[in-house]
Amino acid sequence: MVIVSDNAETLDGLQEYLQRAGVTAHVTRHLRGAVLDGAVISAVVLFPDDYPPADVDEAVESILRDHPGVLTLLVTRNPQFFAKRATAAGARDVLTIIPKPAWGWTILDTIRARVEA
Repeated sequence: MVIVSDNAETLDGLQEYLQRAGVTAHVTRHLRGAVLDGAVISAVVLFPDDYPPADVDEAVESILRDHPGVLTLLVTRNPQFFAKRATAAGARDVLTIIPKPAWGWTILDTIRARVEA
């Protein structure tokens, strides 16, 4: 799993929570190349509010195109802004939106429900 945020507290806090739950998570502040090349991952947790919308759109498009089947989870204060993309992604691509505030267990439960299903 990869966590993408420009907020150090978010990165550290969520990574620590997930590690305590037995989930390995890599963290990055960079939208470009958010998915580690060559790494096998099941999910990308992206906090899009930290970045310009056009950059987020490009990153999400890249993840959906280059890593089909990887759960892309957007944790945002603006779920309606991203709802159109989620609908357009279709059944082949896995894009989920969680409104803020979101707790670590909400994110983990969503990932487990989608990845283990």
